[in-house]
Amino acid sequence: MAERRPRREPRGLGWDGREFEVTVGPVAHGGHCVARHEGRVVFVRHSLPGERVVVRVTEDRHPGFCRADAVEVLEASPARVERPCPFSGPGKCGGCDWQHVDVAEQHRLKADVVREQLVRLGRLDAADPVVAGLVVEELPGGALRWRSRARFAVDRDGAPGLRRHRSHDVVVLPDCPITVEPAARAVLGRDWSGAGAVDVAVDSAGVVTTTRLDRRGRPTATRVLRPGADVPEEPAGRAERRAGGRDWEVEGTGFWQVHPAAADALVAAVGEFAQVRPGETVLDLYAGAGLFGGALAPAVGAEGRVVCVEADPGACAAADANLADLPQAEVWQGEVDAEGLGELLAELGSGPDVVVLDPPRAGAGRDVSRLLAGTGARAVVYVACDPASLGRDVAAFAEGGYRLAGVRGFDAFPMTQHVECVALLVSTAR
Repeated sequence: MAERRPRREPRGLGWDGREFEVTVGPVAHGGHCVARHEGRVVFVRHSLPGERVVVRVTEDRHPGFCRADAVEVLEASPARVERPCPFSGPGKCGGCDWQHVDVAEQHRLKADVVREQLVRLGRLDAADPVVAGLVVEELPGGALRWRSRARFAVDRDGAPGLRRHRSHDVVVLPDCPITVEPAARAVLGRDWSGAGAVDVAVDSAGVVTTTRLDRRGRPTATRVLRPGADVPEEPAGRAERRAGGRDWEVEGTGFWQVHPAAADALVAAVGEFAQVRPGETVLDLYAGAGLFGGALAPAVGAEGRVVCVEADPGACAAADANLADLPQAEVWQGEVDAEGLGELLAELGSGPDVVVLDPPRAGAGRDVSRLLAGTGARAVVYVACDPASLGRDVAAFAEGGYRLAGVRGFDAFPMTQHVECVALLVSTAR
């Protein structure tokens, strides 16, 4: 019988709680900025490039770096603003990274992060016009009250809130300014005794769905509240969404873009890059409820084919229903991996003309990226929610003979460090 390996102890230098002054350097992936002190890298939250701040070390587990909060600003950046939420800041709620940053500067910082990841992990030249010209675009609706789906933690007394950064501690919240008001009202300020967390989502019709989760994250009860109603009811099982000129149904708290304007923006960007033609074959991978495949299906026409691949059974059922009026579109349930893609490509008989993929945060990975590069598709449109994963997969596609021909960034998560990107990869052989 194998012996259990002892847990490796942290190897920091004992700086936890220590305070000192630093000059803050550039922004890095993850929402912090980089500083240096006594030969060590310090990842500083609640700061901005160029600022002089006093930091307090919050985590020291590695000899080469530590994490810290900026607890006093000695020389402020012109882009620093007053936080709109009193629960945002050092030692407080960990839900937002950049409430102290002017919105226009948030866009610039996010673009800097994407460019840095494309250069460092994607092995691209910073002077490449595609990389150098990247901007992060604002979505309609402003920087507050955009989050239509959220998970709130519940403390031992049944009070809901969000956790501190890199902590299990729950900060009880009376409101959350980035969450749409119906969702915030449905959860915050209420008693959720016995629950470990509460999922909440508001659909395009204003229907609020709440799901109580136990301490292990398992759903125990779901209720819906319709606009104008005072009493919640049993769920019908589906939520309504509107995007790309079509109505969509998804599971009540199932995956959909959190920002109400994001789905439309991403559909438009995918269509712009794909330039689908009549009679073509399109693969829509990690298809969810069929958003991109359904939006592109009319362009391939009756002689074309759109194949949506999704692993989740509930999402596949939603995609089947959503695409029922599009005979050229079909849904395959299965994992997007080398084995499954190999079977799919064999069934198709010939390579796809266009591939659209919207992988989870970890990305598609090298094996899937290289396999897709081997299809010879004239266009690969990659929707990414993590710049590092995008960078790694761009490098894998490059190994297979594809180059980055375009990329757009979207601020689908204002006040946080997260950013959504749509990238176009084309074969260097064409």
